[in-house]
Amino acid sequence: MRAIVLGVSGMTGRAIARELAGAGWQVAGTGRDASHFPAALRELGVAFVRSDRGIPTQLDAVLRDGADLVVDCVAYTSAHAHSLVDRAADIGSIVALSSKAVYVDARGRHSNSDEPPDFGGPVAESTATLEPDFSGEYQSRNGYGSNKVAMERTLLEASCAVSVLRPSRIHGPGSARPREWFVVRRLRDGRSRLPLAHGGRTGNHPTAAANLARLVRVCAEHPGTRILNAADPDTPSAADIVAAIAEAANRPLDIVGLPDDAPDAWGRSPWDTWPPFFLDMSAAEALGYIPVGTYPKTVMPSVQELLALTAAQAAELDADPYFEGLLDVTLDEAALAAASGL
Repeated sequence: MRAIVLGVSGMTGRAIARELAGAGWQVAGTGRDASHFPAALRELGVAFVRSDRGIPTQLDAVLRDGADLVVDCVAYTSAHAHSLVDRAADIGSIVALSSKAVYVDARGRHSNSDEPPDFGGPVAESTATLEPDFSGEYQSRNGYGSNKVAMERTLLEASCAVSVLRPSRIHGPGSARPREWFVVRRLRDGRSRLPLAHGGRTGNHPTAAANLARLVRVCAEHPGTRILNAADPDTPSAADIVAAIAEAANRPLDIVGLPDDAPDAWGRSPWDTWPPFFLDMSAAEALGYIPVGTYPKTVMPSVQELLALTAAQAAELDADPYFEGLLDVTLDEAALAAASGL
């Protein structure tokens, strides 16, 4: 069985290629730069094909001989989806990665809106989504989710079986922007106390790349047209996640939960969504999906990778705009002082 993974060099593509190769698939992965292709995948027999997902002629060359399975890790727009729909006659089945950013609550709020959504509990696949945006302008807070909806709807028109997966806060080794750095940076600096907003009860469902890859494999082995949430089996709060990272690092960390009325800048984390945003995984489980592990189990390789970073590599992460404010320990000190009544 021949599988093609579009976008193999990223965190999710690597995990998916590894999972499929381990299950006996003949796997080829595409990317723009061979230097980013992991040697470990080559050792597993995964072939690298230099190809830019956005250039139709290069995609044609990749799919010229067809495939039993195409896994698209880099589909963001309706145009991206059309490029596969137009070639569906030569594809056995497609698995495409979407996002939980497509979901919208009763008041029109979504993952990237200024005010967080409130779904009243775990979100099922039947939940309403944003209106589709077919413009292709997805690189914005408002455009990302709506273009993903357009991608989904276009792809579901394909003549072959299509599984659309909606992951959340993907984590794993090789991440270009590891949210775990929020904790590991402090542990590397010897800090032992960390304040968290809303008593640490906030939450935004994590998805291990390994768990996502396992679900891709299940969909590949049971082709069909469907939409499935893709997240870790547990629903950890921010406090649970921070504790798991500290335990994986084998370093002590005292979590200080702040009151609900604490200043907004205090106790921020990559998982401080309030109310919590979790996904209902029952549909994937009904298909036969058995996850690789919970967040505490699957986060361990990422934590070890971050602990091993050189000073120069750590500085690069510190400079990432995503972490602006999240690494400000002066805010930690102010929050901890207030919590101690000082």
